[in-house]
Amino acid sequence: MYRIDEVGQMVSALRSGAYDLARTVLLMPQGGDACRGSNYTGVLRRAVKAAGFPQIPVLSLNVKGLEKGQQVRLEAGMVYRALFGLMYGDLLMILHNQVLPYERHPGDTKRCLDTWRQALAADLKTGRHLTLRQMKKNFIRIAEDFASIPRTGQQKQKVGIVGELYVKYCHLGNWNLEAFLTEENCEYYINGLSWYVLYYIGTHLTTEGALKGKLYATGLRFIRSLQRVMVNAIRGAGFFCLDEYSAWKQNAANYVCFHCTSADGWLIGAEAVNLIKSGYRKVIGIQPFDCMPNHICGRGLYPSLNRKLKEGHIVSVDVDASGSELNVRNRFKMLLDF
Repeated sequence: MYRIDEVGQMVSALRSGAYDLARTVLLMPQGGDACRGSNYTGVLRRAVKAAGFPQIPVLSLNVKGLEKGQQVRLEAGMVYRALFGLMYGDLLMILHNQVLPYERHPGDTKRCLDTWRQALAADLKTGRHLTLRQMKKNFIRIAEDFASIPRTGQQKQKVGIVGELYVKYCHLGNWNLEAFLTEENCEYYINGLSWYVLYYIGTHLTTEGALKGKLYATGLRFIRSLQRVMVNAIRGAGFFCLDEYSAWKQNAANYVCFHCTSADGWLIGAEAVNLIKSGYRKVIGIQPFDCMPNHICGRGLYPSLNRKLKEGHIVSVDVDASGSELNVRNRFKMLLDF
């Protein structure tokens, strides 16, 4: 379902008139494992052609060497910029989601987010200030800026969100879950993308031969060290953040099977465990209908986690574009009222 959603979004964008089609390329990321998402570039190409845009190239973004003739070549500069985008994106999301429900003056959080987003985007575009030293300074400055926003101090119900990558992060794929929780007077926590990147490197790439495996293992340690600095900056400003990857994984060791590595694999269960242990008593596990790796490695684990972690409760929600939004909202409400 979720890849069909993505195809529909891309076709709609082509039809919108907002883009110069002579300079437009579509990009589809691929994990390179048993997840169906790894095979959907073909679906996208057929859909784009059927919609009347046969001239629009569809390229693949992956690190597994798939579709060599139509794969975006990853260059050092691109990867370096992506690293900054990854860490800054996690930081801004985690801070924004904890300040927005409590802001005393509506709009303060968005203004702070927009200010930093524009400044960081300009740096990424021009290549200025892209040093690790500056990144670490910015972690602290950004966290302090969000901490300075006046907040009400009231207590709100806390909800954790876990699940498949696309529907967890994209409001178009989860029927505006975050807006719904805001309307229901909740604070919600979504874990950062860097945890997924570290999971993916550790489970999919470090086994790719002696030389490549060592290279990826070095990258894993490097990103993990940056993540640790980011987590400390968030906590140093008085906000909550899940543990850095190593401790976060260890926290889930007695609850999930680390052999489940297809697609999001054990990552979903590990996020749920860490959230419940950290005080997020209610967790929404959201996934696209009929995504088998997610149903097996994620949803299949929820009953066991509910039995073992009695202080928390996970409600599983399937999102299906052909289904009813009302049914999905009712599942959300059931958890909130539990």
